[in-house]
Amino acid sequence: MQQHHCRQGGGGMLTREELLFLIICILNLLVAVIYLLHGIGIVGTIHGRQEKEVEKTDKKKENRRTYLIRFIVMVLCPVIGPLYFLISYLVYITIFWQSVDLEDVVFSKERVKTRLKADEERERDMVPLEEALAVSDKKSVRMLMLNVIRGNVKESLETIMTALDSEDSETSHYAASILLDELNEFRTNVQKLYSEMKAEEDDETESEEMLIDYMDMVLGQKVFDQMEQERFVQMMDEAGESLYKKDAVRLTPERYESLCLKLLERKEFEKVKKWCTRLEEQYPDVLPAYTCRMKLYFTMNEKEQFFKVMEDLKRSKVVIDQETLELIRIFS
Repeated sequence: MQQHHCRQGGGGMLTREELLFLIICILNLLVAVIYLLHGIGIVGTIHGRQEKEVEKTDKKKENRRTYLIRFIVMVLCPVIGPLYFLISYLVYITIFWQSVDLEDVVFSKERVKTRLKADEERERDMVPLEEALAVSDKKSVRMLMLNVIRGNVKESLETIMTALDSEDSETSHYAASILLDELNEFRTNVQKLYSEMKAEEDDETESEEMLIDYMDMVLGQKVFDQMEQERFVQMMDEAGESLYKKDAVRLTPERYESLCLKLLERKEFEKVKKWCTRLEEQYPDVLPAYTCRMKLYFTMNEKEQFFKVMEDLKRSKVVIDQETLELIRIFS
């Protein structure tokens, strides 16, 4: 009986292997805890105080999350987990890490223009998208659409819009995705600039200038429905009015012309007359001062005024472009 009780009592003691495993687990847990504390900053604060710049809150949270995940891996994978991270760190500092060589870095404020080699093959394959849509080869149409995407998308919205009616579902999907993203970005940017314009001081004109130029590029392509197009044109007119009151010199002939043409499309004749008058007074010797009035009177069917402005243009010393020259030849 005594021998039997002794065996039972001895059975409660840990064997050598079990004791070794327990020690390894405790040491592994200790290493993992120290690593975690260092990562979340309790131990690392000693070094953190010596840094000149304090890390941002978002970056700290991300780092702590990383250390927490590594801590869990170390606990669940004794010995292997810590060794893996240790070896990875040693490989990084011995093989991949290099000191930053600033010898060739030039800290200059001068702008550098990078000239890229022309993609001749892509340029040779470029054709109007309207013509490509008539081609039955879906692969060619898709490739052309991808080439359009890689270009200046904001200047090609009207062209991309025609691809919505393509028989190829993938091409129309490309077009719809691009238009959705670009138009949403336009709405967001316009609203942001408009809000900034409202909050500007009396001597600030940057938002008005950016708003007019940005809206002119997109609204001229007529990619919005009638109601939304009209709303944006009114915002553009409001920006022009604000800029005129603050500093009329900032209203260039090009900006005057864009305002006149956008309002003329909406048949806002009184507002167009107002801008045409201001343009003529401020820039009497530029071509838009004549062409804007000619387009206005032509749209309003005021023949007498139209021919009067045309004769004034012919007698002036203003350089006439090809489009206006053709117009004069037709009506002369």
